[in-house]
Formats: sequence, C-alpha cells, structure tokens
Amino acid sequence: MKIIDELISELTYEVPVRDIRQGPFQTAVLTRNCGLASTQHDTGHHHGKSPITEAGLLLEKDVRDLVLLAKSSSLHEAAIGMATINSLIEVNEDDCIELNAGDLLIQKGDGKRVAIIGHFPFVPKLRKAARELWVIEKNPREGDLVESEAENFVPQADVVGITGTAFMNGTIQRLLELCNPRAFTVILGGTTPLTPVLFDYGISAISGTKVVENETVLRFVSQGATFRQIQGVRLLIMMKKNS
Repeated sequence: MKIIDELISELTYEVPVRDIRQGPFQTAVLTRNCGLASTQHDTGHHHGKSPITEAGLLLEKDVRDLVLLAKSSSLHEAAIGMATINSLIEVNEDDCIELNAGDLLIQKGDGKRVAIIGHFPFVPKLRKAARELWVIEKNPREGDLVESEAENFVPQADVVGITGTAFMNGTIQRLLELCNPRAFTVILGGTTPLTPVLFDYGISAISGTKVVENETVLRFVSQGATFRQIQGVRLLIMMKKNS
C-alpha cells in the first residue's frame, strides 16, 4: 500500500531491535522508542500454520526487516511491523495536544452525520451527540453495520473515525478514498502512527499513543493487558493546520 510505503520511507533505521512482546491484545516493539500496535487475530484455527514465520528469532533480525512485516498478510506479523514503525517515529509533542479521540469526535460530530470504523468504548456518548451515527465493525454488535456497508455510509459522513488497525488489514487506503473530501477525518487507536505524513492523505487529525515508560508498557503487554489497562503511555492528538 502506498501509505505504508511512505511511512516506511520516512523512517531512520540505525538502531537495534531491543525487545519484542506480543500479548493477546497488544504488541510492543522496543527500538529507538517503544511502539505499540493492536494484536489482531486471523479467523480459524492455526494447526499447521505459522502466524509468525520466524517466531523466537525476531530479535536477531534487522529493524528494516521488522518494519516490512507491516505489509504481511499475517495479522500477527503486521502488528509487529506497525509496532516497529511506531517505535522509530520521533513524536514532536509540540505539535500535539493531550486529548482522548472520543472527546474530539464527540466535539466535531455534535449534530452531524458520523461514521466510525471500529466499535470503540465512546460510541454510546457519541451516539447521543451525533445527528446520525453509523458504526461499521468487522465483528458487529447490536446496532452496528457490517464491513461491506462502509461503501454506502462513509461517503455520506461529515465526520469519520477510522481505527488504526486498518493499516494492518489492508483497508486503510480504500477507507480514506471513501471519505468525503470535506469530512473531518480522524485515525485513532494505539496502532496509529503519530506522524504528519498522514496529513497528505486527507486526514484531519491523528490520535495515537506515545510510550513514556518502556518497561512498564512491555510488562503490561506481555501479561495480557488490553489497551485500556496499559500504564506508562500518553494519548496524543496531532491536528492538521486549519482543520
């Protein structure tokens, strides 16, 4: 995907791979910094499969090789790739505000048509604020729409929120193409790279995570923490100018 290739082209690589942890819900890679990504799961059993081809040997690999895993068809490998990308990004906090993505979407979506890719905990509050809310989810809950409905509803939305896991499952490019050029578009979640490169793709705000306590985050990830349980992180939003 072009967007992944551009993210990769902007990185500098002269650092070792210091640690890799993949828990059931989150993946962490420690290089220059500690980067996170959501651990996604392929459907079906894994008998006879190897979700991570070189499991147990990844610390011996060059950081460039790990970055390229972001384009893997294996969701487990793609999580390691995206966490590695995030670990190499130097986040300029002067360009960010400390704010939860849900609060931003509620503010921007007040009285408007909103489409959210992914069912987030703030959905009930957003539903009260929005004139109309469409939640599009791979594993839909009651009231959610199935993935294929993105083609119908995303182009109608004034505000769009897209989960950062779309970088790993190959849907990010198409979802951005579906967005109305005038829509306020947010990419959100711990997988999201906090880099202004994404503004070139019509994105209005980038909501991601900066790890501030490496060892704390590595411990939580390896002990099965969900994203909301992890300590030692800051939730930051980078806004495109004039958005």
